[in-house]
Amino acid sequence: MYDNYLQILTTNLILAYITATFVYVRSFSVKPGNPEFRELAAGGHSGNMLYDWFIGRELNPRITIPLIGEIDIKEFLELRTGLMAWILYDFAFCAHQYKTYGYVTDSILLLSAFQTMYVLDSYWMESSILTTMDITTDGFGFMLAFADAVWEPFVYSWQTRYLAVYPLTLGPYGSAGVIGILSVGYYIFRSANNEKNRFRTNPNDPRVAHLKYIETKSGSKLLISGWWGTARHINYLGDWIMAWTYCLPTGIAGYLINHRSLAPAAEQSLADGSFSYGGPSVHTEVVQGAARGWGMVFTYFYVVYFAILLIHREMRDEEKCIRKYGDDWKRYRGIVKYRIIPGIY
Repeated sequence: MYDNYLQILTTNLILAYITATFVYVRSFSVKPGNPEFRELAAGGHSGNMLYDWFIGRELNPRITIPLIGEIDIKEFLELRTGLMAWILYDFAFCAHQYKTYGYVTDSILLLSAFQTMYVLDSYWMESSILTTMDITTDGFGFMLAFADAVWEPFVYSWQTRYLAVYPLTLGPYGSAGVIGILSVGYYIFRSANNEKNRFRTNPNDPRVAHLKYIETKSGSKLLISGWWGTARHINYLGDWIMAWTYCLPTGIAGYLINHRSLAPAAEQSLADGSFSYGGPSVHTEVVQGAARGWGMVFTYFYVVYFAILLIHREMRDEEKCIRKYGDDWKRYRGIVKYRIIPGIY
């Protein structure tokens, strides 16, 4: 996987184009009142062919696979393709570090463990995904096909790819620090999502029956206590805190690769941390040098990108709720004032 990185990336990109085109063409077979219970996405049939192809014309396109049965293409690609490929690449980068240096550092192991836990949590709590905006609102087009096949596995694993080349040791205090940050983020993220999902599926559940809420004219119930009384998308805060632990293990990132040819007699004088390839007199050293800090553009990209993604998603959800609930949503915002970060935003 490491050696064929560009080939796999190119193949996945081609598959994203094919998948997006397939679901777009197939969406024209959706008819009002059809017995297959298929539905067009609210914003996916604007009449602009390129836009509809990109954003997704059909809400939840499905296909039937022999011996497997019917699958939801959108959910299948997000969970089974995107997330699974993400952790497989983490493991491949761990293997590359071991192959190159003969050991695996605590930083890449922790990072891989954090991201594996995130993916396994998605599988364990898969039923709760059915109530998220991705499933209930967004159509499936090139945007999500590209995100599942290319963006998730290749961009989200940049940090482990970096550590595969430049191994960084955190030590006990550094490891304890990132584990502590992850624990706080995961507790907020999972507790908030569990609370919402339990209330939606069974408001009389003893774990959520005490929560206060306001009832809208449409019959929906909006929580105004518990986690959801502190911020309207408090789960996004937990998710973003966890995102930091995917970047912090890379430290102040950046490296230079120096190739040197040494005479056989000089081979024994190589500094610790260098490795060789291509014959007994060709050596490669990986050092930070003048590149120190510049690599953070890539290794900390995820936490910046994820913040923008969450804020944009929250803004889209806000617009949807205003259209859906009207004055009730204004009343709700008067009670739960903050969007994501209590007291700040």
